[in-house]
Amino acid sequence: QVQLEESGGGLVEAGGSLRLSCTATMGFNSIRANVLGWYRQAPGKQRELVATITRGGSTNYGDAVKGRFTISRTSAMTTTFLQMNSLKPEDTAVYYCNLGRDSQVYWGQGTQVTVSS
Repeated sequence: QVQLEESGGGLVEAGGSLRLSCTATMGFNSIRANVLGWYRQAPGKQRELVATITRGGSTNYGDAVKGRFTISRTSAMTTTFLQMNSLKPEDTAVYYCNLGRDSQVYWGQGTQVTVSS
């Protein structure tokens, strides 16, 4: 069973930056993830794509964050980072780490990001 642990959330003023991290573990086994990603869910809204990155390094971003957020990962595909710049109040949400492996998808517990105006 893959476990994902996020960190780095918090409270920041509009225009500021935060960096989220997510580390995947599965005991002593190799995870061999195919894709890592970040999604977010604001109160009263559906969960939406923030960014994904594949084993080959291809990235995909949600329209709302393009040009402001950058996703990266370690070569082993066990940790992903989300650098968030020029944060806006509308970026306030719980951010969830996501890992795709074969036909299975795993989610982290989420980390709160709050951007004050």
